[in-house]
Amino acid sequence: MLLGIPYEISPDLLKIICEMGHSDEIVLADANFPCASLAQRLIRADGIEIPELLSGILKLFPLDQYDECNFILMNKCEGDDADVSIWSTYENILKQYDYKNEISFIERFDYYERAKKAYAIVATGEKRQYANIILKKGCVLK
Repeated sequence: MLLGIPYEISPDLLKIICEMGHSDEIVLADANFPCASLAQRLIRADGIEIPELLSGILKLFPLDQYDECNFILMNKCEGDDADVSIWSTYENILKQYDYKNEISFIERFDYYERAKKAYAIVATGEKRQYANIILKKGCVLK
């Protein structure tokens, strides 16, 4: 155990976050996301929902302050009536960390292509659709 590390952050995830550099991206993926087929590095966080994981990660690093596209969600597919109220949950979490940029959205298949290039994908137990997030890591040392 370590002091100050949120319980949602497993040792494997902590290692990945430490390895990541400025502008590296990490995907927090819901339970429907094709994690294993897309990931360069796959971290399991089964049973953990994305809002709790997001809060834990944002305690450990800032988002890229030089790129406005540093918090990216998957756009809903046309005609899909899925509930995306989780997006407002994310907005509330971001406010706690003084996030000032607009949340970015990209189309589903573009999202998958971007996820393939991410440093890692975290497979969570999040059951809500369109809950996936791509985070771009910022500079930790100033």
